[in-house]
Amino acid sequence: MDNLLDSLNDSQREAVVYSDGPSLVIAGAGSGKTRVLTYKIAYLLQQGYEPWSILALTFTNKAAREMKERIGTLVGADRARYLNMGTFHSVFAHILRREAEAIGFQPNFTIYDTKDSQSLVKAIVKEMNLDDKQYAPATIFSAISRAKNRLILPKQYADDTELRDRDRFAKVDQTYQIYAAYQDRLRQANAMDFDDLLIHTYFLFKNNADICRRYADRFRYVLVDEYQDTNSVQQQIVLLLTSENQKICVVGDDYQSIYAFRGAQIDNILNFQRIYKDVHIFKLERNYRSTPEIVNAANSLMKHNQYQIAKDVFSSNDNGDKVTYRQLYSDREEAAVVAKTIRSIMRDEGCDYRDFAILYRTNSQSRIFEEEFRNHNMPYRVVGSTEFFQRKEIKDVIAYYRVVVNPADEEAVKRIINYPTRGIGNTTLQKIISCAQSYGVSLWTVLGNPFAYQLDVNRGTMAKLGTFVQLIEGFMEHLADKDAYELGDMIVRQSGVFDDLYHSTDIESRSRQENFEELLGSINEFVESRKEEGQDDRVSLADFLQQVSLQTDADTDDNDDDRISLMTIHAAKGLEFATVFVVGLEEKLFPSLRSSNSLKELEEERRLLYVAITRARKHCYLSSAKNRWMYSQMEMTTPSRFIRDISSEFLDVVSSGRGNSGGGAAYQGHARSGYGRRDDDSWQNSRPVGGQFVADRKPKITRPHQPETAVDPFSEGFKQRYVARGGNLRRLSSALSNGGRTVPPSGASHSASAAPDCALSVGTVIEHQRFGVGRVVQIDGTGENTKVTVDFENTGRKQLLLKFARYTIKS
Repeated sequence: MDNLLDSLNDSQREAVVYSDGPSLVIAGAGSGKTRVLTYKIAYLLQQGYEPWSILALTFTNKAAREMKERIGTLVGADRARYLNMGTFHSVFAHILRREAEAIGFQPNFTIYDTKDSQSLVKAIVKEMNLDDKQYAPATIFSAISRAKNRLILPKQYADDTELRDRDRFAKVDQTYQIYAAYQDRLRQANAMDFDDLLIHTYFLFKNNADICRRYADRFRYVLVDEYQDTNSVQQQIVLLLTSENQKICVVGDDYQSIYAFRGAQIDNILNFQRIYKDVHIFKLERNYRSTPEIVNAANSLMKHNQYQIAKDVFSSNDNGDKVTYRQLYSDREEAAVVAKTIRSIMRDEGCDYRDFAILYRTNSQSRIFEEEFRNHNMPYRVVGSTEFFQRKEIKDVIAYYRVVVNPADEEAVKRIINYPTRGIGNTTLQKIISCAQSYGVSLWTVLGNPFAYQLDVNRGTMAKLGTFVQLIEGFMEHLADKDAYELGDMIVRQSGVFDDLYHSTDIESRSRQENFEELLGSINEFVESRKEEGQDDRVSLADFLQQVSLQTDADTDDNDDDRISLMTIHAAKGLEFATVFVVGLEEKLFPSLRSSNSLKELEEERRLLYVAITRARKHCYLSSAKNRWMYSQMEMTTPSRFIRDISSEFLDVVSSGRGNSGGGAAYQGHARSGYGRRDDDSWQNSRPVGGQFVADRKPKITRPHQPETAVDPFSEGFKQRYVARGGNLRRLSSALSNGGRTVPPSGASHSASAAPDCALSVGTVIEHQRFGVGRVVQIDGTGENTKVTVDFENTGRKQLLLKFARYTIKS
């Protein structure tokens, strides 16, 4: 072990070997945080701690899995196997199943995902005769989740004047009643949502001193990863477990606290020294990932945040290029320049598509990059889209499994009661729901004894319900004698799901079949892996369901194929790429409009940019668009204030080459093509990438947007559709001539439509509202039908109907 410690730097080694009391490890981006946690746990084992006495809490199952594997290489897999390591939710879900009776649940409780929860909220809103547009289920569920993260239960919510006033202002003043009904229905269904796994754990420990002491005695040393992302409930649970022995080590970076919208409290890490006594602080300040230029640029950005722990992150890697910023003329040109720069870097450095990432503030920004990459046969993936276990055919099968394991699961029963079709319609389902609510029992209880609960359905429907109940009960009989794969396979075949999925051979059906096969394969893999880990007991279907329900976004989908990654910055946390493009750096977008009037929210937005920049190992490019299609109109934008926060010493500002581009003198610099790189258009199709744009069955990879669905407000087709829907053509023309904003007729600015036969000729250089600078190569037609073909520098060849074109003549 001593030899292994020699591979750590001084700061890392000090953090690893200290175990006498509470410690806070501030781990800057790329500083070897995972390495320190891994070696610290291995060191604790060497010092005599038993593996089951160590509790390590992470934010993804993937992180826990990889860390346990690394520890296994240091101390042996047999010892590492018995470590208590996982996410807050997975670790405490196991504890709650053991202690379920203490909180009034059965051990086989179901864990609802977000869609299940929203579906339940939607049903409650309907039952309360409320408008589901005003009381949008997603919005109401988010409010409930925020309350839970702050340890606010329904009664406290109802008594909280501030919350009630906020709801009244938002015209959702019945939220507290929905919250109460939602919690009642969860308990009735023997179910918990993700937030409940923490809430119930907190109250289990707080209200049962003997249980809390038992686990506090068991976990002699507690480690928490990504502590800056913990919420109030998580912090309180950890405090309950460690308040007496004070053997705790938390690792995190306040610079990377970016999840306030999920309830994360940066104050947890900022105030750690106030919560625990005699805290030892260790700072990991050497960045092993990025070039000094990237690290220095990110540091200079963060000097503008007031709430932070002082640190001096540095890099000893070889010097590289400065972080580069350029303001492009439009969002379309921004996408084109990014694509050209990628092709240029690939040609110059011989790297792969997987080495590039496009990071943006909002998901909607991906579309225009998808179109650009598709047009140039550049393979890509959009990270963070529909996950595998959220696909309909998968949720249908999982719902069957959930009902077999926990028949009180209301949402699952509703999903499968008439799938495959068995003649039980919505009218019957509503009667069952109404009957269950009247008697305060579960749907399954009514189905099991419909006569006792006076279910009002005809004889034929009663027989169909009886057949359904017998089917499920037949599966339940095998819960004890079949493993997860055996029972899972039996359910899909005998329920009719298999036949329903395989009755068609079209492409869409084949995709569903492949997903189904992937599911069964994953169950088999789960069973086999548990056996390999030395699980003596039969691996049950309930075990598999727990593993699925606790899966997080970050637990799947490594960038193991050769494609450009497009993702939000939040999705990129913890990842790294050789080259990163951070796009859309504009006021109202990044920072977001909502954050502009709040210092705390603005500082979180700045931290978000810090995270984006520090994903890059070698190259980091920042960009903004002077004109962006937003909110159904073309908007003129202002460069993000964060660009000015980055010291000019570490930022290379590339001019658009068109004089003042709207960014002011601070944004003018060395005029170069793209981000200062050459591009050879003849090279772009030299690599065959056929078949890259089909739907991928892997989690979190989406089918790209189809180009015909994109709305181009400058196209002839858009004009025709607009008029067909009753739009005013003159008003539309005025709107497009003014960057997408309509203006009164008296104030209408001069547009090309006023003079379609203007002095354009082949060779004329123009600057277009969206497409940027280009040269006219062809003119067709006369009068109002005049069309011009223009070769634009960065967006390619376009044909414009002159009367609607908004441009200026450059030469």
